[in-house]
Amino acid sequence: MTQDHLPARQLLLCSWLVTSAGEPPKPDHAVLVEGDRIAGIGAIAAMRAQHPDAEVTDLRGCAISPGFVDAHRHCYGVLAHGIPTEHAPADFWAFLNEFWWGKIEDRLDHDMLRAAMDLSCYDMIRSGITTFFDCLEAPNAIPGGLFVQAEVVARWGLRGVLCFEATQRVSEENGELGLRENVEFIRACRAEYGLSGGSGAGVRAPRLISGAMCHHTTFTCSDNFIRKAHGLAKELGVLLHFHCSEGTYEPEQALKKWGRRTIEHYDDLGILDETTLASQCVQLSSDEVRIVGERGIRVTTMPLSNCEVGGGIAPVPEMRRAGAIVGLGTDGYVANFFASLRGAFLIHKARLLDPGAMPAREVWQMATRDGARALAMDDAIGSLAVGKQADLIAIDLDLPTPITAHNLLDQLILWRDAVDVHSVMVAGRWLKRNYVVLNADPEALIARTREAADRLWHR
Repeated sequence: MTQDHLPARQLLLCSWLVTSAGEPPKPDHAVLVEGDRIAGIGAIAAMRAQHPDAEVTDLRGCAISPGFVDAHRHCYGVLAHGIPTEHAPADFWAFLNEFWWGKIEDRLDHDMLRAAMDLSCYDMIRSGITTFFDCLEAPNAIPGGLFVQAEVVARWGLRGVLCFEATQRVSEENGELGLRENVEFIRACRAEYGLSGGSGAGVRAPRLISGAMCHHTTFTCSDNFIRKAHGLAKELGVLLHFHCSEGTYEPEQALKKWGRRTIEHYDDLGILDETTLASQCVQLSSDEVRIVGERGIRVTTMPLSNCEVGGGIAPVPEMRRAGAIVGLGTDGYVANFFASLRGAFLIHKARLLDPGAMPAREVWQMATRDGARALAMDDAIGSLAVGKQADLIAIDLDLPTPITAHNLLDQLILWRDAVDVHSVMVAGRWLKRNYVVLNADPEALIARTREAADRLWHR
């Protein structure tokens, strides 16, 4: 779903350029793209004079920014929207045990995964997400579930890190099958020709797609299983992802079983290191926050999803101050990335009774550079600099008040949404232009998703 031909040199003009949230926005700037990389950045007049042969795309009236990194998503979650339930879950454990596992994850098949990923990719491009981390838990859709998803992602041209959430909650055999799914997918992504799914159809494995190792939680996986997953991540040179203390249930169970909280138990197991990617991290004690910072753990936070499941509010400012890398995600069920930006911007001000908490530059940083750092990809994406991948977005600036370097990011967070994303580029290829996702049929995508959701609900 991307162009077959790329101009050799593209010069993108904009009214404001955000190279990184750590630097002041730059007015009237241009970005030179050669192939899949950024080849130059400078003032518009100087760049036009230096590169008269480049194909010009005039995006004045827009701000260009690094593309968003949705650092934690469950793309299959879209199928659960509005599913009938007799009563709301009483707490987080009930949400998992009485609703999410039995009614959603255990019923998923390859066709459902394909439909959900198709619509999710369209929606991510529409909203300015250029890179995403997806965590699949569908114990009855392996082997092959990751490969089915990857074939869809490859067609859209997004940058994706995919993993299967291996768990022993179904059986020990199913847990081993989940680990194997990750190993085989990681190796396929690195092969010259990979990504042949369960259907046997092969596609050339693009460098845009990669894998990670993953186990679920301490309450669905044994210590030996967790150590094995960590060892495989080390052996393969990839991240080890797990959900951590999303509600009060996991730390309470850890205290009962081991006399220590979740992060403290992981630390005792010796798996907290540069490979660790812990999502949620909502119910952490001050000692756990300190450990997260000391070990340099990568963390992803989903503020709206944590509210929706009654998990709580993660101590994100505290983890950042302690030294943790914290990226921003949607969790897939509450999938509007701009809403997640606003959630991260507002919710900690309320929790801490401090209007200065989580300023716009920190939230934008979490959504771009720190998301890339969380996924161990900041050498290639997350900021705009010469030599980095040309993953960028243009956002319409038709706002009711004047724009300055001081207020630009606040304006973008509070007053923009997916409909205001003008254009999206990944690795030098346009995936969205002039507010339109290229080569997409939204009505067909929605129809297929409705059909898959209807099968899921009545399976």
